[in-house]
Amino acid sequence: MSRIEEILKERILVLDGAMGTMIQRHKLEEEDFRNESLSNHHKPLKGNNDLLSITRPDIISDIHAKYFEAGADIAETNTFSGTTIAQADYDLESYVYEINYQSALIAKKVAENFTEREPEKPRFVAGAMGPTNRTASLSPDVNDPGFRAVTFEDLRKAYKLQAEALIDGGVDLLLVETIFDTLNAKAALFAIDEIKEERDLSIPVMVSGTITDASGRTLSGQTTEAFLISISHIDLLSVGLNCALGANQLRPYLKVLSDNSDFNVSAHPNAGLPNEFGQYDETPSHMATQIKDFLDDGLVNIIGGCCGTTPDHISEIAKLAGSYTPRQMKLIESEEELI
Repeated sequence: MSRIEEILKERILVLDGAMGTMIQRHKLEEEDFRNESLSNHHKPLKGNNDLLSITRPDIISDIHAKYFEAGADIAETNTFSGTTIAQADYDLESYVYEINYQSALIAKKVAENFTEREPEKPRFVAGAMGPTNRTASLSPDVNDPGFRAVTFEDLRKAYKLQAEALIDGGVDLLLVETIFDTLNAKAALFAIDEIKEERDLSIPVMVSGTITDASGRTLSGQTTEAFLISISHIDLLSVGLNCALGANQLRPYLKVLSDNSDFNVSAHPNAGLPNEFGQYDETPSHMATQIKDFLDDGLVNIIGGCCGTTPDHISEIAKLAGSYTPRQMKLIESEEELI
């Protein structure tokens, strides 16, 4: 059993908040996304936040430190778009390994510094593996429903390269997150299993889906129950939900996971729903009030924040989480109980 699994039996762990929200505060310009080797790159790079792990590691390191100072136990690497598929938009496929490797090194160094300072509260690094910007289940062409812009094999290869680099950089676990298409996630999980077998390696894996609207379904049409069933054959550290919704809107779907899963359950919702300008207005105290409902009902083992959340949000959440015991693991006898 890994150290993080042992700790999860004792207390609720706190995941960090939004990386993008914190990066936006720096009001970066095009030159921040370039270094000597990228000085003449033919495409604009501003907005490619994963690249900052190479060009502005000081900013990424500082963000991780702020979240750990706020009380986070787990930091996500700056690699949400760190696949060859996502980086193809910038013609930076050749930089993918370095992006993930450097991102892992940065986060791990900060985590080790905090663990050394507070050994009673070890810090962990989760290698963030986002959903990519393509879907294996749906056609992007309404006139050709059978067309796919990406194949399972494309995804497997892309995720395998990302996971290998994250592991080489020293992450403690992998987080396949913001899943809008479970087939994409299955490609990631298949790739991770390949690496584990090839390297004779054991590394915890978190999976977190995203409910896209009030229907309670993922973008590819799965209900929360169906999402859970489709990944329950895999040995996971946790299953959870993140993004798209605020804590209040996420709660009923989180309860479905908690009631039916024999995994640890995670949640990192947005700071409410975005306003007309795409900003998140929910204050740390207001969000914490809603998170308290999760804790009162014993729904989670891991709690954090997604879009719009900051160290102030995580600080409020961490203070709350420290007063609660973790959700009790359930033993589900069969998948039929979920239907």
